[in-house]
Amino acid sequence: MGDNLSFWDKIKFNWHSVTSMDDELDTVAAAAKIRNGINVRGTNVWILVCSIVIASVGLNVNSIPVIIGAMLISPLMGPIFGMGLSLCINDQKLLLGALKNFLVMVSVSLLAAFLYFLLTPLKMANPTELLARTSPTIYDVFIALFGGVAGTLELCRKERGTVLSGVAIATALMPPLCTAGFGLASGNMHYFFGALYLFLINTVFILMATYFTTRYLKFDKVAENIPQGNHFRTISSLILLAIIIPSVISAVTMIRTNNTEREVRAFIEENKIFGDAYIYDYSIKGNNAVIYFAGELSEGDIEYLHKAAERHGLDSNELQIKVNSFGTKADELLKGVYERAEEAIAAKDARIRELEEQLAASQARTIPYGQIAKELRYKYPAVSGMSLSQGSAIRITGDSIATAPVTNALILSTEALSAEQLAEITSWLKLRLEDDAIVANNIVENIIESE
Repeated sequence: MGDNLSFWDKIKFNWHSVTSMDDELDTVAAAAKIRNGINVRGTNVWILVCSIVIASVGLNVNSIPVIIGAMLISPLMGPIFGMGLSLCINDQKLLLGALKNFLVMVSVSLLAAFLYFLLTPLKMANPTELLARTSPTIYDVFIALFGGVAGTLELCRKERGTVLSGVAIATALMPPLCTAGFGLASGNMHYFFGALYLFLINTVFILMATYFTTRYLKFDKVAENIPQGNHFRTISSLILLAIIIPSVISAVTMIRTNNTEREVRAFIEENKIFGDAYIYDYSIKGNNAVIYFAGELSEGDIEYLHKAAERHGLDSNELQIKVNSFGTKADELLKGVYERAEEAIAAKDARIRELEEQLAASQARTIPYGQIAKELRYKYPAVSGMSLSQGSAIRITGDSIATAPVTNALILSTEALSAEQLAEITSWLKLRLEDDAIVANNIVENIIESE
């Protein structure tokens, strides 16, 4: 039979054999699983509370692994699948039950997140994970849509795998609710509404993906009917447009900002130091950029820089060059430079004072060698010279070693000094030099010469 097929028929036959799901799906069992998964009572409530607190902690400390763990244990997707299925099979009772449980779950999640962020002692200096949940784009729509399709197919498979875990991570229902709770606790409505919008995108498009997938798989309908027809399609279309349009605008803005920033960075790399000026800062909003120069730029220099920017796709309407226009950020930068300079100067001044004190102490302790030698020779005619040196006395006791400063006095003489004379000289030097750590030794000069 296969040999009689045309080329295109063979392609269609092979494509159907590869993509066919008839032997792998059980829509009756899938409908039962979805119905059982919408309920919020008992353990599901406490699992939901645990997951929201875990996700809140993860967002609080910017820990992605903790956030992923919270998404894996969250039961939030059950009612969403239920609402999508109910619209497909015209089951009003299932729709109302799923919607009620969904609203309960959202309320419990917001309350738990609100209480956590209200009571937590941890303050966020750089809440990057929270901020990531406040500006949804069209990409979040795609993620929710295809994630919903994958999740519905997984529920319909006779042998379930780990797809639902991946869908839970990809669609990320839990973190936006945590961020909304943070917005309520902190009074930051930008966080609250931005995060709720992302949650709404995820919810609606998982629901729509479930609806279309179950319709494609021809789930059995029930007797109860939900009015659909043109009225339902019109309402659905308006809801989808109201959700999609802001996300498309946000995505376009993000893409333009990314492209502009890439070109601005390339321009800055080429012109960071230009003549007697240098770039110290820049700012980007949408596809408009402002570059701040410090130093001197002529009109010709600015014209040249605009032409150089055009090579990077930045025309004069999109790029503004400001010279010595120090704004708040620059003031903070200069303030930081001055503070660091003052700290460095203060440290150097302290070091100079320390050295001056050491020098003064050293000068105060300057030893009058000549005068001491004359006095010593007058008292002991045999003395022919002397030397003084600083050193350390080391004492070893068992495993311990102790050191102490010592001044060594070497007395040169033409004949050996007696022990009494050496003791007298040591005592006299201690008194004369105000140094109790003097140790005197005697060397006879004629012995050195004979050696």
